[in-house]
Amino acid sequence: MPELSPTVIRAAQIFDAPFAAPLIQETIGAIGRALTGTTSDGDAAHVIAEFFPLRGHRLSFTNTLIAERGGRPVGLLVAYPGELAVMLDQPFREHRRSLGLPPTVDSEGLPGELYLDTLAVTAGARGQGVGSALLEAAPDLARRAGVRRLGLLVEDGNPAAGLYARHGFTPAGARVVAGGRFTHLTRDLE
Repeated sequence: MPELSPTVIRAAQIFDAPFAAPLIQETIGAIGRALTGTTSDGDAAHVIAEFFPLRGHRLSFTNTLIAERGGRPVGLLVAYPGELAVMLDQPFREHRRSLGLPPTVDSEGLPGELYLDTLAVTAGARGQGVGSALLEAAPDLARRAGVRRLGLLVEDGNPAAGLYARHGFTPAGARVVAGGRFTHLTRDLE
């Protein structure tokens, strides 16, 4: 078996939008359609691609880390301080309003945590430690944001729950977001 090149984690750039947007939408599904006011994953990914290069919203390149192997992107992590969730969702509320839709957006992050909004790995790179490498970068982001807890939502039945458990996340409640049932997982940092 050929040796895998190491996973390199870097800050996302504006030019990552064509890679990031469809992978984000593939991962967040109904939440992405609700945020963007669309009914198809393709349309939602298109809107996310338009938002990604902009600052001041939850899915911005400024909140994203990219995982690369051999110089090619293979995964991403979108994370932000939970107390900013409502503010970071405002551009999506305004977008929905511009479409004539109710400006309702379920803000997910909670105060006191670095909210891991989206962890996504391309199909060909799954099971190779990319998700773990991205999760291992999260504590440093949390410390820089001045918080000592990581938080995320995992949809009921999502096999990624095992990855989160291996990284020390434990259940802290249940939530319904965009019609889906999720478990809120947290991990306190030292």
